[in-house]
Order: sequence, then C-alpha cells, then structure tokens
Amino acid sequence: MTEGPFTAVLFDLDGTLVDTRLDFAALRRELGFPEGIGVLEHLATLEDPEQAAWASTVIDRHEMEGASAATWIDGAQHVLETLHRNGVPTGILTRNSRAAVARTNAVLGLPVDLILTREDCAPKPHPEGLLLIADYLGLRPASMVYVGDFVFDLQAARNAGMASGLLRNGKNRHFEDQADLVLDHLGEVLDWL
Repeated sequence: MTEGPFTAVLFDLDGTLVDTRLDFAALRRELGFPEGIGVLEHLATLEDPEQAAWASTVIDRHEMEGASAATWIDGAQHVLETLHRNGVPTGILTRNSRAAVARTNAVLGLPVDLILTREDCAPKPHPEGLLLIADYLGLRPASMVYVGDFVFDLQAARNAGMASGLLRNGKNRHFEDQADLVLDHLGEVLDWL
C-alpha cells in the first residue's frame, strides 16, 4: 500500500493519541504475568475464575489510573481537530476498557466519530474492530489508514486490509518493517489526505 490519499484515519489510543503512562512492566509484575504474551491474551488463559477476576480488577485499576492522568501526545489534539474540521472520518480502536476510554474522553475530549474498545470486539491484532469501524463509516478498508505504536496495531491493519502507520517513539523502531508508513510526528498524518 502506498501513501494516501486516504478517506479516513483511524488511531490506536495509548501511545498514539494519548499518554496514560501505563507501566506494563509494573502491571505484569503485580499480576505475575510473563513477558512476551499480551496481558489480555494471558488473562484469557487463566482457568481459575477467582484469579481471573482478581487479575481483571488489577488491570482495570491500572487503566483507570492512567486514564485519569491522560495527556495528549504531541500534535494529537491538533490532528484530530483538523481532521474533524475538514470532515475526514476518524475512529479509535483500542485494547483498553470502555470505562478507561470514557475516563480519558472525560479528561481530554476525543473528537472522533467512533471509539471501539475491547468490550466491543475481539482485541487487536484481530481485524474485527477495524472492519466494524469501516462498516460504520461506510468506507472500504483499503481506503483507510490505521495509525498505532505497537505491532498489534500494524497486524490488525494488515488483517483488515488497511494501510498501517507506525508512530515511532524510540522503543518501537524494530516494528518499522511491518508498517506501510512510518511517522515521527502525528502531524504527518495530515499530509496523507
């Protein structure tokens, strides 16, 4: 896939649009979860209902604390407001909970057309959420780009037939070869339309 023109821009939330300072290493330590497997994926393997419920509570606490402290990633608010002003459809697909996203939205105000969370669809890298957003917007996935900061974002976009954009952050350069587009600042999104 090549650079634009895209008819819609979709985004990941944490690490792409907002910084919630969610410390996954601390979360894994508290939960006793192993490295190398997603937190939600490991949670799904827990067979003891009490252990799973406790782990979900810990995850929710970390997410809600992060959401309450959310700040914009440099350029994100300007990009979203510019896209909104120009009538470009936008959406967010996140692995966060609906409650955490609602808290982030209450703190910052997210000017997008649709937000889907892990309660709404299978978590990334599954393409279901991106395909639901495309359907809601009435657009072909191939005409859209999904921007994120992690490999699951890039895989979800590819699985949905969308272009993928990687927002580099200094810790994710090893994912560049899996992205269709790489950007160092969110403002570059505006050049793709």
